[in-house]
Formats: sequence, C-alpha cells, structure tokens
Amino acid sequence: MDLLVVGAGDMGRWFGRTVDADLAFTDVDLDAAERAADERGGRVVPFDGDERFDLVCLAVPMGLAEEAVAENAHRAKDGMCDVTGAMGDPVAAMRDHLPDRERFSLHPLFAPQNAPGNVAVVDDTAGPLADAVRTDLADAGNHVFETTPEEHDAAMETVQAAAHAAILAFGLAADDVRDEFATPISAALDQLVTSVSSGTPRVYTDIQSHFGSGTDRVADAARALAMADDETFADLYRAVASVGAVSLDDATDADT
Repeated sequence: MDLLVVGAGDMGRWFGRTVDADLAFTDVDLDAAERAADERGGRVVPFDGDERFDLVCLAVPMGLAEEAVAENAHRAKDGMCDVTGAMGDPVAAMRDHLPDRERFSLHPLFAPQNAPGNVAVVDDTAGPLADAVRTDLADAGNHVFETTPEEHDAAMETVQAAAHAAILAFGLAADDVRDEFATPISAALDQLVTSVSSGTPRVYTDIQSHFGSGTDRVADAARALAMADDETFADLYRAVASVGAVSLDDATDADT
C-alpha cells in the first residue's frame, strides 16, 4: 500500500509508524514533514502536489478537516481516512468528494505517547484498505471498535469536552496549598490537571469548539451545585451515586 499522511504532527507520525505501508508525508511545514519522514523511514512530497496514493490519511486539526478532504481527494486513488478527532464533518466531506472510493474515519482515544489504546472507527465504505489498516492497528495492540459519526461526536461531548472542562476548571479554581493537605481525590485531580495542561492549547481549543455543549453542561452542573441548599445538594449527590454520570436534567427529574 502506498500511503500519504497529510499532517506531520504527533498523530500523523503515530499513524505512519502503526500502518504497514510505503510511506510519504506532507505538511504545510515541510521541515516537520522532513523530520517525520526521517523518523518513520518515509519520504516527503509537496504539500500541494498531484502524486496519487492508494490511501491518503488526513492528520490535520479538526477545523481544517473538510478543507483538507477537498484539497486532497484527487490524490487518493483508492481511499481516504482521517484521524482528526471528529467524525461527522470529515465523513460527510469524504462522501461528497470521494463517492466511489473507500472512506473511513479513525479516532485514537489517547495521546500517541500513550499508545496502544482504544480506536474508534467509522467504516463508511468497506474495503481492503480499511481492513488492512484495522488489522495493523489491532496487531499493534489497539482495541478497534465500530461506531457511527453521530454516536462518536455525541460521546466526545462527555469524554473530551466535559471531562477537560471539569479538570481545567479545578485547575483554575484551586489554591496553591501544601502537599501535606492533599487528599486522594485532590491528588488525583492534580495529576489530571498536570496531564491535560502538558498538551497544546490548540488541541483542547479545537475540542471545545467542536463539542462545546459538554462544557456548557459542566458549567450548568457546577452552578447548580454552588447554588444548592443542603437538601438539594444531597439529592444531586445521590442521583450521581445511584447511576454514575448523569445529566443535570436527569438528576433534577430524579429529585422530583
């Protein structure tokens, strides 16, 4: 398989090292593409080139996914996939621009340095390229599971946007206290704050931009807890404890 990875960041390099293919990289920053190619044993091609490949994988920021599909569809002989982190927009764009070729979307649910892990996949059209990529991902120790664009993007509102917002909000709200005062819960939250804040702002900004209703729900829930009297607070606590994570509406319904 001839593979072109568009985007030479962490996720593009992860995909390049995980999939067994004759590998080429391109990026708006050709120096980054050179470093990725040297690291992964591939070659560099022009960012706006016309050379065609069996498979083109888009490893670009979420907000650029639709544009990248349009600009690179002509380079994909047999198929295209993405690892952008969103699924609805790139899958829809691939349907428009590659109606007669393989289309699939992948979301590794981990930072590349934490691989292997869970990888969500939408096989919009089945075919040998998608099968080969899925096999390579599984052989590398990843758990590959099927989803739909709608299910995936709705889940990201909770597992990414809401989770990150809650962690960052704690980091913003917490005072600097002596380590001796740490509890198991506060220490775990401190570790999560460190983990999230060690990334790059753009990644988390993109997540909030695409899946921000999860953040809104965190803000609403925090406000409800802050304004609750003792009885209401206890009711909200019991609603969460009884069934795990619930929406504020569900908790309110349970109270009544």
